[in-house]
Amino acid sequence: QLQLVESGGGLVQPGGSLRLSCAASGSTLDYYATGWFRQAPGKEREAVACISSSGGSTNYADSVKGRFTISRDNAKNTVALQMNSLKPEDTAVYYCKAESDYWGQGTQVTVSS
Repeated sequence: QLQLVESGGGLVQPGGSLRLSCAASGSTLDYYATGWFRQAPGKEREAVACISSSGGSTNYADSVKGRFTISRDNAKNTVALQMNSLKPEDTAVYYCKAESDYWGQGTQVTVSS
């Protein structure tokens, strides 16, 4: 059974950067397309970025294009989300998801001065 654990969240000022990591156990993550989702208070969960199992294909929400980068290290069984130029509206709980429906517990990202 695949298990996912996110880390790297925290409090950052607008314009700052954070790097989130999703570590897998119980199975090999490179079997799965993997994505990052986020949910802000009072809002629905939304897709942020996803990456194919090989890492050869990525997709981003329009709101994060040019600022966020998703990557994977299959040797380390991890998927990362590099977040630059953070804005207050990026504040949310960020979740890692692997196909078909494996979710992590989430990590809080707060962007505030």
